[in-house]
Amino acid sequence: MLGTLTAAYLGAAVWLDRRGLREPAAQSFDAIVVLGCRVYDDGRPSLSLRRRTERAVELWRRGLAPTIVLTGGLGTAPISEAAAAAAIARELGVPRDALVLEERSTTTEENAREAATVADAARVLVVTDSYHVLRAERVFRRHFPEAVGAGCRGPARARVRGALREVFALAAYGMRGRL
Repeated sequence: MLGTLTAAYLGAAVWLDRRGLREPAAQSFDAIVVLGCRVYDDGRPSLSLRRRTERAVELWRRGLAPTIVLTGGLGTAPISEAAAAAAIARELGVPRDALVLEERSTTTEENAREAATVADAARVLVVTDSYHVLRAERVFRRHFPEAVGAGCRGPARARVRGALREVFALAAYGMRGRL
């Protein structure tokens, strides 16, 4: 019994990660939304935030949406997650007028709710870590008529740890009726 549960748990984690790495269909969206992630106390973005932003810029360059919405408020760092992501996007050549900052949110739910208040969008492409795509899509669909996820690939260790944690998060969301 314990072996079966462990295998199911690990299988779910692998499935979440692989699902999140699928390429989004080549369609147009009103906006690409980057989910916030940690910014260190010295103002440096975490590698995850950098990867998410780079992925969003790649999708923007492919013409999938005219605007990138960067989400995430202040933690202990001197700048918001959204501002740190915007700096990366500008370094990569995205003009300021293609960026919209949402600097209040601190959770996935808040990312979605607050992005809906700043983005003039019905169809969004949500960029996050691969293992987080399924939950992000479900949460964003409560605030946008259409939300499709696009995952980015981090280091194997971070993806394994994140995917294992995400299985529990999905179960908790499901038990509370939030999926």
